[in-house]
Amino acid sequence: MRHRHALLSLVTLILLAACREAKVESYRVPKEKPEEPPPGMAAVDGASAPAAPGGADMAGTAVPTADGSDLTWTAPAHWKAKPPAAMRKGSFTVPGENGAEADLSITAFPGDVGGELANLNRWRGQIQLAPLSEGELPGVTTRIEQHGLTFIVVDLVNADAAGPRRILGAIVPYNHATWFFKLSGPADLVAKEKPAFLAFLETISAPAPAAP
Repeated sequence: MRHRHALLSLVTLILLAACREAKVESYRVPKEKPEEPPPGMAAVDGASAPAAPGGADMAGTAVPTADGSDLTWTAPAHWKAKPPAAMRKGSFTVPGENGAEADLSITAFPGDVGGELANLNRWRGQIQLAPLSEGELPGVTTRIEQHGLTFIVVDLVNADAAGPRRILGAIVPYNHATWFFKLSGPADLVAKEKPAFLAFLETISAPAPAAP
C-alpha cells in the first residue's frame, strides 16, 4: 500500500511539472517604424546638360518648364541638371573646386508671395543675415528690364558665418505669379559663378504670344 501511494505521488509530481513546462506565455512586440531618410537626401542626376551648338557657353535650347505660358531659359553648359523636385520648376548643381557645390533653384508661386521685402528677408534669413527695412530695399536691389520682364536682382553675402555663404537671386513677376531664380552656396563659388548667373538671367524669357 505504501508503495502504491509513493508511486501515485511520483506520477502526480511528474504531471504537474509537465504542465508547467508546457505553459506558453505570449508577448506583444511593437512593430518597428520604417527608417526615414535623412532630410535633404534627394536623388541627384549627375549628367551634365547637353552642350550648345557651336561650342557656345550655354547648354541646349530654351526649355519650357511646363505646359502653358511658363518662362523659358537656357542654362550654362557646366551646370548639371537635377531631376524634377517638389515645388521646383528647375534645379541645377553648380560644381566648384575640391568638391564644392552650389545649388540653382527655380520656383514659381501664385501672386506676390508677400512682396519683395518679405522674399528678400526670407533669403537673408537662409544665410543668417538680419532682416532689412522697407527703406533699405532700394540700396540692395538692382532692377533689370529685358524681354518684357522685370528682374529684381540681389547679391547677399554672410562673410562672418562659419563657412561663408552667398545668395545670388532674381525675383521676376510674371503672369499673376512670382518666379524665383536663386543660386546659393559657398561664398567663393557663388562669386565665381556670378557672370554665368547674370548671363543665365539674360536667357530667361516669356513664350511668344500665339498667332491670331
